[in-house]
Amino acid sequence: MPDVEQEKNRYLEHNNDVSDVRYQNFVKPIVNCILKDYTPQHTGLDFGAGTGPVISKLLHDKEYKIEQYDPLFHHFPGLLHRSYHYIACCEVIEHFHKPDKEFSLLYNLLANNGKLYCMTSVFKSKIDFRTWHYKDDPTHVFFYTERTFEYICNFFKFSGLQIINNLIILSK
Repeated sequence: MPDVEQEKNRYLEHNNDVSDVRYQNFVKPIVNCILKDYTPQHTGLDFGAGTGPVISKLLHDKEYKIEQYDPLFHHFPGLLHRSYHYIACCEVIEHFHKPDKEFSLLYNLLANNGKLYCMTSVFKSKIDFRTWHYKDDPTHVFFYTERTFEYICNFFKFSGLQIINNLIILSK
């Protein structure tokens, strides 16, 4: 398992240019859901925003209020003492070393009736784990199945769960 400095260096290798149309299209499932479910008057958090906070950029372009938090690149702990209508976690939850602690935090950051939007590669039984590219990233330390998300939903008392391909929506 990589240490914090190795993780940071690995993230710096990613090409996360917020102006890259391919990158923008990649995050569109989360952005489109937020645009459908919320208005610019609602507050959001881009949790794990990383070096290229494209979700924040796309929502800011539509005049949405979204803060950026990332323990390595946008370390503003005060943001973790507020409440948000929605939280976006794009390609973040597979990096959680302590998913129970992180999901508890995310649940507590959500306002009542809020939504947590996550994107990650969901492991399915038809996938051959040995050849699955997603496991080859040393910073991917936790993998999820649909059953894992059902457990998370029930354990943390989320009121709803939707899984649409690699988009997971947990409602409070």
